[in-house]
Amino acid sequence: MEYPGYILSNHLPSVKAIHSFTDELINYLFPVTDEPEMFLEYHEATQYKLHADFMQLLRSVDKGGRLNREAIAEHFFEELFIVKDLLIKDAQLILDFDPAAESFEEVILSYPGFFAIMVHRLSHIMYHLEIPLIPRFMSEWAHSKTGIDINPGATIGSPFFIDHGTGVVIGETALIGSNVKIYQGVTLGALAVRKEDAEKKRHPTIEDNVVIYAGSTILGGNTVIGHDSIIGGNTWVTQSVPPFSVVYHKNQTVINDRKDFEEPINFII
Repeated sequence: MEYPGYILSNHLPSVKAIHSFTDELINYLFPVTDEPEMFLEYHEATQYKLHADFMQLLRSVDKGGRLNREAIAEHFFEELFIVKDLLIKDAQLILDFDPAAESFEEVILSYPGFFAIMVHRLSHIMYHLEIPLIPRFMSEWAHSKTGIDINPGATIGSPFFIDHGTGVVIGETALIGSNVKIYQGVTLGALAVRKEDAEKKRHPTIEDNVVIYAGSTILGGNTVIGHDSIIGGNTWVTQSVPPFSVVYHKNQTVINDRKDFEEPINFII
């Protein structure tokens, strides 16, 4: 029996362990308990376990011992409550603008857009600490659960709102300002996929107070959507838009009487 040409190293971090660690981080930031008097004890025990689990994950990706694991862990946990403040603003924006949202708790516990933002903000810290593999594994876990694909490198201001979210793609070098709202099927992508452009800004900049409606595609590292603009649904944008713009695709919907319609109705796909 022949072995395959390439075998993955058994020194890679456990994907399951990364998923579990991310879940524990979220529960640590937004704990759910019926015994608030036990919270402090739970909080301290959870913090200790999270630190130990994080150190184990760092060891699993630290080829050759090049990472300063203690310094990385200290910085990461210092950033956690900054991230929590940002997430509270994100959740409040969703609650304020989504008429279907009835409570803060509903947003935090059930909204896929908020879940994707939570995982992104956590993985983004690790991305800037130059931790290999772990932030990407985290973002792909959120992608698999929500259908929202946010590269850990994307820089996203707060508050930020993804509504519905399925099919949203946000590339590594995208820059998104504050108070931005994005709907399902939006792509913030590159004009071309070339390995030689890996170190360049490939994805667009979205300034403050922009709304991007469903199905819109915005491409290119030099493309800037000016603040307070509205990008209508199903638009294709590859050049910059000045502030206070409204961009939309104008189409025509024709309504015919069915009995006069000669083309086949029942298409077979």
